[in-house]
Amino acid sequence: MEKIASFQVDHLRLKPGVYVSRQDRFGETALTTFDLRFKEPNKEPVMDQPALHTLEHLGATFLRSHKEWAERTVYFGPMGCRTGFYAIFEGTLESRDILPLLREMCAWILDVEGVIPGATPAECGNYLEQNLAMAKWETRRYAEMLKNPARENLHYPL
Repeated sequence: MEKIASFQVDHLRLKPGVYVSRQDRFGETALTTFDLRFKEPNKEPVMDQPALHTLEHLGATFLRSHKEWAERTVYFGPMGCRTGFYAIFEGTLESRDILPLLREMCAWILDVEGVIPGATPAECGNYLEQNLAMAKWETRRYAEMLKNPARENLHYPL
């Protein structure tokens, strides 16, 4: 089998950032998959499962409810390695195109108090595994990078 593109990225040189993972076309529809890398792979601890799960609920809720991006949001979910998330949007996009949206998402997450959207037994298969405080901690770190990302935070290492 052919090695998939995401396994060809040098994870030893990858920094937290916003990367175009792939772009696909389905007829007239273009989709861009972003690698929202919260952690430096293999150099720092991964996100704990409850924080990752909470960020999945919050990120998906924000993006699918956004006044401008809801219709273009296809997917938001965690990476199996627990170092970040994948977000898929309609359109041919670059990392800089979604920076304002991600900054807004982080600010929204940091303002969330109380009930986590979708965290009830009827709405989620593992509703008790949530950690809002750690989700906010992870978000604060990511938001710092988003303030002034360098080239290495926006383009995969060559």
